[in-house]
Amino acid sequence: MNIAHRFVDVDGVRVFYREAGPADAQTLLLLHGFPSASHQFGRLIDALGDRFHLVAPDYPGFGHTQAPDGFVYSFDRLADVVEGFVDRLGLGRFAVYMFDFGAPVGFRLAVRRPELVAGLVVQNGNAYEEGLSEQARGFIALGPGQEDQVRGLLTLEATRGQYEGGTSDPETISPDGWTLDQHFLDLPGRKEAQVALAFDYRSNVARYPEWQEWLRANRPPTLVVWGSNDPFFVAEGARAYLRDVPEAELHLFDTGHFALEEKLPEITPLIADFLERVGKDNG
Repeated sequence: MNIAHRFVDVDGVRVFYREAGPADAQTLLLLHGFPSASHQFGRLIDALGDRFHLVAPDYPGFGHTQAPDGFVYSFDRLADVVEGFVDRLGLGRFAVYMFDFGAPVGFRLAVRRPELVAGLVVQNGNAYEEGLSEQARGFIALGPGQEDQVRGLLTLEATRGQYEGGTSDPETISPDGWTLDQHFLDLPGRKEAQVALAFDYRSNVARYPEWQEWLRANRPPTLVVWGSNDPFFVAEGARAYLRDVPEAELHLFDTGHFALEEKLPEITPLIADFLERVGKDNG
């Protein structure tokens, strides 16, 4: 199986993305988290790309994607670019993998274009206030004048901590992920982009009721896989999805925020089974 590495122009943003698998298979749009990029899905793409159509873009301000000078970094704008991206690729109807920042981006897309969303795979992607730890609440409360506190999270030590924190066996976590993330964070203009997104994060919490209503109204097929030791998004946030989508499938794992890094062998077959079911429903 080959993974293609491509760029596409979306309203002046040169979006980098990875794509693999048969174009006529069930599509899974992979939306990455902070402070990572599409490379975080490399092993998952290797595992599933022979059976399913997997597409993983980098957002503006992340990875290899190149945004023009003057790009305004907000979650609305990230969603604008992802919406334009799926239209440019003509993806049609797809399942969405939402991790961390991928949840606010993915839910914005789902609310705008519900006809595109065939199902949700939610991995430590929060949409409920009870899913926010005290640490997360403190981060969200930051605003102008507290930029130094945000920048403190953009260091190699903090980036590595996001990968290893909460894991049951840190030796299973490859250093490649956090090393590459830090490379991108240290590029010119990237930390300023992350500061802007940090200050905008409260806009996501304000939209939680809207996203919960969307879940209740649409009841999409939903698979929730969650690292239960996540210091930011606690397990109550995973269980909360069952309130609005009672038939959702929930699995909690003894690991941290980047659950795929440690629990890929356990999570991959769950995603494969889910995509098989979604594909049959949409076939």
